Amino acid sequence: MTLQFPALSEAQKKELHETAQRIVAPGKGILAADESVGSMAKRLAQVGVENTEENRRQYRQILFSADDRINSCIGGVIFFHETLYQHTDSGVPFVKLIRDKGILVGIKVDKGVVPLAGTYGETTTQGLDGLSERCAQYKKDGAVFAKCRCVLKISDTNPSKLAITENANVLARYSSICQQNGIVPIIEPEIMPDGDHDLKRGQYVTEKVLAAVYKAMSDHHVYLEGTLLKPNMVTQGHACPTKYSPEDVAMATITALRRTVPPAVTGVTFLSGGQSEEEASLHLNAINNCPLAKPWTLSFSFGRALQASALRAWRGHKENEKAATEQFIKRAEVNSLACQGKYQSADGYETGQRIYGSSYTY
Repeated sequence: MTLQFPALSEAQKKELHETAQRIVAPGKGILAADESVGSMAKRLAQVGVENTEENRRQYRQILFSADDRINSCIGGVIFFHETLYQHTDSGVPFVKLIRDKGILVGIKVDKGVVPLAGTYGETTTQGLDGLSERCAQYKKDGAVFAKCRCVLKISDTNPSKLAITENANVLARYSSICQQNGIVPIIEPEIMPDGDHDLKRGQYVTEKVLAAVYKAMSDHHVYLEGTLLKPNMVTQGHACPTKYSPEDVAMATITALRRTVPPAVTGVTFLSGGQSEEEASLHLNAINNCPLAKPWTLSFSFGRALQASALRAWRGHKENEKAATEQFIKRAEVNSLACQGKYQSADGYETGQRIYGSSYTY
């Protein structure tokens, strides 16, 4: 007979559920500012800025010092380890700066991807060793939610059953460890947009991956009401010659979620996956306006799709800081509207500059 021993108290469950709800309160999403040092090197190089700790701090300060307009748009900010312990020019800890706005602090806890032996170029995610101790410390230091990213790719042979199963179990084990330490896990099984697959293939693979993820969540007794899902939107591959409308993307995405994601999950915070800022917002808006029943809050957890314009406006110059912050606020407000299905682009379906990079890593 299958037995389950209580993993969480009722008080623990209540705290986790309330935290998840706060992050995706109506009109709110997540700023993913958890880029690693290596990833920030790529970002800063695009605008001619040297990748130093001080420059990374200055750039994060531009985002975190946005005024009260973002309070109704951003429910949580995901930090990188380095950023969690940095301060403003005036000595205010970034964690305090964010929490004083009523925004919750999260932390990236995975340690990147490594090759998965026996597969054709697939990966698994490392970082489970010592995770419980790190989560306990992060909770003391102000973080109340976390993120772990697993990566899968679509090709003629991928994703393999091994890669799907392995990554699903990594995400489930990570989620269980986080919840034991009072931290809401964000579950991120990202299917990369590399390749020439069409929308139908993207939807099929997304369904297979998410079904495996939630089977693993059940096996590991993860409390779903105290979690958030961070999936890719279902799109065609970047090399696919067929272009699909936001409504097509929305229908494929919601159909995939309805077939695989339990209604108990508190919210779905989509990643942008290399889409342009405008494209990601238009797709998110269409997803929220999709006529199918949607039992979850559907929001955003964007990195590049919230920051690209701000980074280009800044370019490492102090006199550009205010303009860069304004660009970030603008994108936050746009995506707040989009996760309520209220965004209307002034330019119609104009996708803007893509920020896609093949085999993107953090």
